[in-house]
Amino acid sequence: MTLDPTYFRDLYAACADPRGLAGRWYEARKYAVSTALLPRQRYGRAFEPGCSIGVLTAMLAPRCDALLACDAVPDAVSSARARTAGLPGVRVEQRAVPGQWPPGSFDLIVLSELLYYFDDADLGQVLGLGIGSLRPGGQLLAVHWRHPAPDHPRTGDEVHEDLAAHPALARLAGYRDPDFTAEVYARADGDLRSVAQTGGIS
Repeated sequence: MTLDPTYFRDLYAACADPRGLAGRWYEARKYAVSTALLPRQRYGRAFEPGCSIGVLTAMLAPRCDALLACDAVPDAVSSARARTAGLPGVRVEQRAVPGQWPPGSFDLIVLSELLYYFDDADLGQVLGLGIGSLRPGGQLLAVHWRHPAPDHPRTGDEVHEDLAAHPALARLAGYRDPDFTAEVYARADGDLRSVAQTGGIS
């Protein structure tokens, strides 16, 4: 079963940063690796569901013309809004996906530490909505913890196996270590050129 929203509300009620996103070197390094994998220097419209307190949001903002971030937990949304206040083009909303997936299309969708919370049906819906809302040439960044988490419906490795097997997606870049996997995907029918090829140097 997809984890109930009360699970997350209880986490943030007990601690403003329950995962230590703002203070741990592990998180800072993971975010640096993840954003370094992004092939484009800049993106037009981006979407980051499950943004938590907005640490990654703030790192993505300078590379996006417009960035919509959301979380289902009001306390997390408040923290993310405070963290990103004054950053051009950033909007933080309270939304729960897949049911409140935003309208429109995106050049970048960031699914960081999110997909292993969903059951099969909701995961399929999130991926369908994500792929369907990618603009031509759009990209999807997925990042997930690899260690066991008994309260999650699936593991991070299972999430990335599902992404790799999805017929509508093609992998552009990836990184894996004992702790996390980060991968960038594009639509299989989209622009699959490398950074060097795009820049005319290969």
